Amino acid sequence: MIVVIMQPTYLSWSGYFDMMDNADVFVLLDTVQFEKQAWQQRNRIKITEGQSKWLTVPVVQNLGQKISDVQIKNSEPWSRKHWGTIEQFYKQTEYWKTYKEDLAQIYLKDWDKLAELNIALINFLKEKFNISTKLLRASQLQVSGEKVRLLVDICHDLKADVYMSTPRAADYLEHNNIFAEEGIALKYHQYEPSIYRQLHGKFLPYMSALDLLLNEGPRSLEIIRSGRIRG
Repeated sequence: MIVVIMQPTYLSWSGYFDMMDNADVFVLLDTVQFEKQAWQQRNRIKITEGQSKWLTVPVVQNLGQKISDVQIKNSEPWSRKHWGTIEQFYKQTEYWKTYKEDLAQIYLKDWDKLAELNIALINFLKEKFNISTKLLRASQLQVSGEKVRLLVDICHDLKADVYMSTPRAADYLEHNNIFAEEGIALKYHQYEPSIYRQLHGKFLPYMSALDLLLNEGPRSLEIIRSGRIRG
């Protein structure tokens, strides 16, 4: 059984969902420390030819807080601004009318916790991409520990025999690689986003997967999978 363990990020990119599609269980790691101005609270959408825009969710800063505890700073009108920007630059896409109502329901809701918002968006995209992988939150599991030990213990708790990671984590994992001795195979997810239809001129990669969904609709999962590099 393949397990992927990733932090719940905001408006995640297509590679995130390809890892999900590869896994039997995808664990949302909400029990580790929050990092300011990381993918946990922001991502990019395409706005004009060759230009992207960061959408950042403002949060209440508390030193050392876990992702699951991070509160959104709702004194700032972030949701109205994000929704307005998304509508402005995507209302001419082929599938805007197909998905806008479900997406609007997320942005019109009052969110207190960042993780809850992120997971709602992850579930929205997962559903629209027709990915069937089971999602779990690390905070729902009876697992403690730190760093690589935590990842291994989550794998044991779920009876996984394969842990799939991003290549960016290789140095961190290989420094204390205990997977083999724990009976777990460590594999790295190799991915290069495929070109798809976009508005506003030349293709711009590494945007939020929302960009893919609104432009390509039902073809999105096929396009996500086409970026998978077989090793």
